[in-house]
Amino acid sequence: MKKEKSPWQQFHDLEAPNYDQLCFTQNTAREIEFMIDILDLAPGASILDLGCGTGRHAVGLAGKGFAVTGIDLSSGMLAQAQEKARAANVKIDLIHADASTFSLDRQFDAVISICEGSFGLLGSQDDANEQPLAILCNVNRSLKPGRKTLFTLLSAFKMIRERSQEDVDKGQFDPLSMTTFTECSPAEGIPPVRLRERAFTPTELRLLFQLAGLSVQNIWGGTAGNWGKRAIDLDEFEIMVVAQKPV
Repeated sequence: MKKEKSPWQQFHDLEAPNYDQLCFTQNTAREIEFMIDILDLAPGASILDLGCGTGRHAVGLAGKGFAVTGIDLSSGMLAQAQEKARAANVKIDLIHADASTFSLDRQFDAVISICEGSFGLLGSQDDANEQPLAILCNVNRSLKPGRKTLFTLLSAFKMIRERSQEDVDKGQFDPLSMTTFTECSPAEGIPPVRLRERAFTPTELRLLFQLAGLSVQNIWGGTAGNWGKRAIDLDEFEIMVVAQKPV
């Protein structure tokens, strides 16, 4: 029997053709340069892109000579990534898999997970702590000793500031798990999909990364289009985490 797609699979499969037109995807080139610097990437380094989506970072990194592997839950997103790689005449190893359960027989010089990249994108039955922890444990297994990972993920500060007691009463926001339930349409004219997302505070991020065997080096503001070595703005969407696997 064919397994039913998760809400996030459904959403991203339908969103894929229009994803690269979204406003937060327009600073890819600058983000790539930032990652190369922060992750200390030498020429030809191997990179694992978790939740690679349409390959907007993966293709750019491959074009600079890096060996890139992309993992995504959405076959629609991977199809877009494959077409983009073909058009750019670069090679990327693309894998259809869940970031919390995949298993690879090799390790990488860096792991990236940008714009959530599955981290905290929950199914209705997923545990709000176990899902991100499972992803981080996979990151640890996939990283070479001494190498770094970079994540951008939803900020709990903004989520809390935007929500009300009415949202709690309606079941749209759960302050105990820091999750929201929202109805989102992946494209104009397409019925909305009910999605569940998890946001994080810096203190719990340090703990989750530590439990997975990763040492957090920096936590910065990470909203797309405004990356930098800077303090978190309480009203921005995303937080950036840079962590390292011990030698």
